[in-house]
Amino acid sequence: MFDRTTRRVALTEHAERFRAEAEKVVNGFDSSVYDLMALSQGSRGHIRIVAAASVINHFLVRAIPRFRESYPGITISLRNPVARQAERLVLEGEVDFAIDSKYQGHEGLDYTPLVADCYGVVCHRDLPLAQLERPVCWADLTPEQYVGFSADTGIGHFLRSHAGNWPVLGGQHDEVESTSSLFAMLSMGKQYSVLPALANKGREYPDLVFRELHEPLLSREICVITRPLRSLSPSAQRLLGILLEQIRGQAMPAGVSVQAT
Repeated sequence: MFDRTTRRVALTEHAERFRAEAEKVVNGFDSSVYDLMALSQGSRGHIRIVAAASVINHFLVRAIPRFRESYPGITISLRNPVARQAERLVLEGEVDFAIDSKYQGHEGLDYTPLVADCYGVVCHRDLPLAQLERPVCWADLTPEQYVGFSADTGIGHFLRSHAGNWPVLGGQHDEVESTSSLFAMLSMGKQYSVLPALANKGREYPDLVFRELHEPLLSREICVITRPLRSLSPSAQRLLGILLEQIRGQAMPAGVSVQAT
């Protein structure tokens, strides 16, 4: 590899030819070590999240920009699948964590509460339900004009599991798969629906009102869903920390309470 004299050391002809390849190997190793250190320190990387639409609209749209101010080198994939898929994606390791309500409640997952929100009726302000001068009760809701959610959605699954005795659920009624479709229908002023407080889009539809439902009061819990035997990356932990700070410091809509400690 070397020609050595009493005064100098020089590469041999074969070493000169090998030098370029050796430099590539060394530089590649240094780059890999740098990348590994950046990942472990949370300055680079990629976070994969699934979340309910209401969580995205109320919390993540505020938390993510704050996160990017400190960690601009980290990219984020944010998905909003139907609720029954969120737990599966966490179980199979396709995402780092989910933020949603329980769908099936798998034993192989951890559910850490963030917020709880009560269920209520949403309708146009001109409908009789909106004009009741007393609390609205489940018994006030009739099958006519009701728009529900399909069973594979979080809201639809929850109502079928926790309000199964409500007669309206057993009858024929319109159904949707998203709140976007729902509010477009409700804005026409002829129908009503039942959904949790966080899912209400009152700011976008000022002619619609949300009123808590009583007798009984019904609420859901929004959780961070993770796998207990899989540690979160430093970047994912930092994003969750910023999200918790955001939730604790943010004014909550009526019917919503913070559960995170």
